[in-house]
Amino acid sequence: MLVRDLMTADVETVRDSEDVSTVLQKLAEREFTGFPVVDEDDRLVGVVTQRDMVELFQPEHRTVWIPIGLPPFLESLDYGFELSWDDLETSLDLASSAGKPVKRIMTEDVLTVGPGDSVDDVLEILAHDDRDVNRVPVVDGDGDDLVGIVTREDVLRALHAERSGVQL
Repeated sequence: MLVRDLMTADVETVRDSEDVSTVLQKLAEREFTGFPVVDEDDRLVGVVTQRDMVELFQPEHRTVWIPIGLPPFLESLDYGFELSWDDLETSLDLASSAGKPVKRIMTEDVLTVGPGDSVDDVLEILAHDDRDVNRVPVVDGDGDDLVGIVTREDVLRALHAERSGVQL
């Protein structure tokens, strides 16, 4: 199975010049947890996730992350508990960061695949121990034109369909 067989071609993106507050609002309105970031020429330049936003407003040295997942839920959620968090400091962080362009906080070193790559290439990225990747941008042969995205859920569905003989 190839990436083009399971990717979503209609990818919702954000611009690298969009304000953090705008992107935060978009994340709050969507059912997914991150966006590919494109420049003014629609070339992929990064990825921004909910975790990037949390780290902006609650630096890791002050936050303890606890995964929770109780039956009947199939997915666990990360919940951040603050250790020494002051409301005033939060307001100052929010006010000072809200107008910054998202390119200041996005991940620039994005792992990508091409439409002709195999599902195994996507699995290798998703299973990488050092990075917590949930979505893999699909780029054309030049390496920067975004043509789709493959999520962890897409791969799981495809593997299930392949093993159970169901057509996608």
